[in-house]
This record gives sequence, C-alpha cells and structure tokens, in this order.
Amino acid sequence: MVMLPYTVAFLLLSSLQTVKIANSQSFIGINNGQVADNLPPPPSTTKLLQSTSIQKVRLYGSDPAIIKALANTGIGIVIGTANGDIPGLASDPNFAKSWINTNVLPFYPASNIILITVGNEVMTSNDQNLINKLLPAMQNVQNALNDASLGGKIKVSTVHPMGVLKQSEPPSSGSFDPSYGDLMKGLLEFHSANGSPFAINPYPYFAYRSDTRPETLAFCLSQPNAGQIDGNTKIKYMNMFDAQVDAVYSALNSMGFKNVEIVVAETGWPFKGDDNDVGPSIENAKAYNGDLIAHLRSIVGTPLMPGKSVDTFGPRSEQSFGLFKTDLTMQHHNRHQQQPPTPAPAPATITAPQAQARARARARARARARAQTPSASAAAATKYI
Repeated sequence: MVMLPYTVAFLLLSSLQTVKIANSQSFIGINNGQVADNLPPPPSTTKLLQSTSIQKVRLYGSDPAIIKALANTGIGIVIGTANGDIPGLASDPNFAKSWINTNVLPFYPASNIILITVGNEVMTSNDQNLINKLLPAMQNVQNALNDASLGGKIKVSTVHPMGVLKQSEPPSSGSFDPSYGDLMKGLLEFHSANGSPFAINPYPYFAYRSDTRPETLAFCLSQPNAGQIDGNTKIKYMNMFDAQVDAVYSALNSMGFKNVEIVVAETGWPFKGDDNDVGPSIENAKAYNGDLIAHLRSIVGTPLMPGKSVDTFGPRSEQSFGLFKTDLTMQHHNRHQQQPPTPAPAPATITAPQAQARARARARARARARAQTPSASAAAATKYI
C-alpha cells in the first residue's frame, strides 16, 4: 500500500502577543505531499481532515485543486514556492505579483491561506546564488501581498533544517552557523519587521540514528528516562524535541531576535526503514507522534519558553514518515482523531538489538510481499515543500 504523504506537525510556539489568543488550546496540523501513486482526490482528503481534529495543513507547493477543496472548511493552509522559483521572485517584482495573483487571490479568503513558505532548506543547499536571492524573493512576495492588502493576513517565511545551527547542545548554547553571517541576520530582520515566523524542522529521530543507545531512544521518544541537564541553566530536559526547539530559541536570542516566533514546519518518526536502520517502527512512530501531540496540547511549552501555545504540523512523508495510506486509513492511530479507538498499552522502549531484529523481520516480510504483489510494500518517497 503506497503511503499518502501526510505528516504531523506545523508547530507554532507563539510569541507573547499571541499567547492570549491561543492559550486555551493548541492546534494540530499536517503536512500534505503529492509525490505518490494512487492518491485520493482532494475532496476525499478534505473530508478526511474534517473528520479529525486537524486544523491546519501545510502543502508541498500550491496545488490549486487542494487549495480549492479546502475552501470554507476553516482549515488554515500553508502554501509554498519551489526553490526553482526563487531567482525569478528575487529579480522580478512582477513575477512575485503574478505568483500571488495565481496562487492566492483566486482562493482567499474562502481558502484560509495563512502562510507562504519561499523555498525549502535553501540556506543549507550549497547553492550560493540561491542563498543570496532568498531574502530578496521573500521581500518581493511580501510586497506583492502588501499591494493586495493581504500583508497583515498572510505571512511569508522559509523553512530551515536543524543544520542551520552550528551548536545545539546544550540548548542554552544554541547558535547559528557563523558562515551564514549577514544572510541569516537579514532573514531575522525580515521576520521581526513583518511579524512572520522562523520555520524549522527538528527531527529527534536523526539525533537517535547517530547515537543508538536505549537511553537515547527513550529521550527522543519522550518515554521514561533520566533526562539530560543543561550545564549552563541547570534545566533538566526530558525529551529531545524540547531540547532542539530551545536550541533554536537560544540561537535567535543570541542574535537579538528572541521575540521572533518559531514554527516547527515538520517533525516525525519513521514507521519503517532500510534493513540496517535502527529505530523505525510502528511502535516508535506512534509513541513519538502521540506523546508530542499530548505535550503540545498541554501548553506546557519548553523549558526556555514555558506556557507558550503550540500549533503542530506532523511527521514528514519522506520515505516512511506518513500517517495515512492512500485508502485514507491511518498507518497508526494518534490523538488527533476526534473519536480515537480504545487506547492500546503504551509501547515499551525499543532497544537497538530489538529494533534490528524487527527490521530484519520486516525486510523478510517485505520480500515475501513483493514476490506476491509487486506494489504491496511501495512507499511514498516525498520531500516536503
């Protein structure tokens, strides 16, 4: 069964001026990719989303059929430009205006577009021409929105991986890679001036993949663990997600932009992987996503941002991060359903040897499935926007 490329987390850590608005609840969002076979029609996926508590959707582009299908649902929509559009957007204000005229104005406000992401992971692309043109592209998109009287209603951002940080441990010492210099400062000045969020993709899974001790897995999955103490603040962190987000906050603070909102554009845990992968499993994906959603809804915040409300768009769809199959059934159940099934016992921490054994067993099962049905084990290989 090909996985429908949906993910679980557009996470908004609100700044002080928005806490009052969202203090009573946090919002669950989902990433929606379109690179897969046998995808259901947009109206069907919209109906699926309306049957859940999902209130925001991040698209991997600006598919007009999907944007139109989400009209009059109240669901917040994040759309994005391709990296290949950045040079044109940067050099030609009319191209930016045309992009807004094509992808926003025909649908808004019936389709509740709330954010436009200009490119994806551009700062770590090693394409210096693209990197240099990112900020001018964002400025022209912002100007086009302003000209359409939408500047205060739809925000503009871009999405970064955790790789933009030079240091993330301990969280209080988080800092941006100095090689980005004035380029990063310019982006942050743009966010501050326009009230737009800094978008980041924290993935505790990748931290675990480089350190596969059982205690690291428990820390990354927010399962019972001894915690990790920040030597500077003496704060004890009980999960990797909070530690990564606080590292981003510290990096912003170190450059004088602590009031810029942090948006977690994507996070998640894979439900399966290659034969030599340690950690991917249905149990671990369910544990990560479920505990994250509960944590966000609690509005506890992170140690460095206590009490901040959190919006969430979930795990990405690259390889095996998807939540839904193409028949619109869930890969695993989590708390974003309006009517969840009877809860299953909390999964036990999966040790590295256990994960390896399970991976080998899954590989044998997939091999048998491929021999019987060629498409049975195919998975969507989608990269977010």
